[in-house]
Amino acid sequence: MTSRVFRFGATLALTLGTALAAAPVSAADIHDTALAHPGRAAADLQRDVTDKPATVLRFAGIGPGMRVLDFLGYEGYYSQLLSYVVGPKGHVLLLNNKAYDAYASGKWKSRIGGLPNVEHRIAEFANLGLAPNSFDAIVMVKVYHDLYWVSPQDGWPKVDVPVVLDQLVAALKPGGVLLLVDHSAKPGTGNRDAGTLHRIDEAYARKDFERHGLRFVKASDALRNPADGRDAISYKPPALGHTDRFMLLFRKPSR
Repeated sequence: MTSRVFRFGATLALTLGTALAAAPVSAADIHDTALAHPGRAAADLQRDVTDKPATVLRFAGIGPGMRVLDFLGYEGYYSQLLSYVVGPKGHVLLLNNKAYDAYASGKWKSRIGGLPNVEHRIAEFANLGLAPNSFDAIVMVKVYHDLYWVSPQDGWPKVDVPVVLDQLVAALKPGGVLLLVDHSAKPGTGNRDAGTLHRIDEAYARKDFERHGLRFVKASDALRNPADGRDAISYKPPALGHTDRFMLLFRKPSR
């Protein structure tokens, strides 16, 4: 543990209560410490094994004091962890559209309901209501492909993807980062499998975000699974929890 230690003052501790009163940690292992925070659900601890959230958030460089958008954060799995990582001087916005929030059935409340540095909001894709240059980081974990999903019977009409991506890029501060994790489709398939297999082609995804003004920074193989044939629905067995996933990081230019 390094000498850099995060301490909470007495007044702040009274405000945050036990939700953020974790043991002092060093910057080097703050992501692992977030996973070990008391009170996390047993199901989330099991999910940690396959989702590797400490690795994911460390890859993105997310740390104390940052303002982070958990876009389509669903039930708040990442929002809760982000709360512990950004700490009392940071802020997390869990933003769902109406349909995603309905799917979540309020389950996000048990994760972030007592966390004063996390906000839950609902907005539709046409107008996300995000202030320009307001976030240090945007997190999109296994949700980007849904922008290309069309299913009116499920309350999911066709999305104007360029409008959504332009709003997200505008909401990033210059120099801010966007983290993208998604289920891999077969190379060359573009967005074809987004609505059927809930997967998307990595190369297509990279070009999509670059077209909207972000610069590619790096990729990681931490979530790869070569045994995945990329031809099964991502959210159902046998692929559930065993998909090949790509992880990309983009940055908004400072100028």
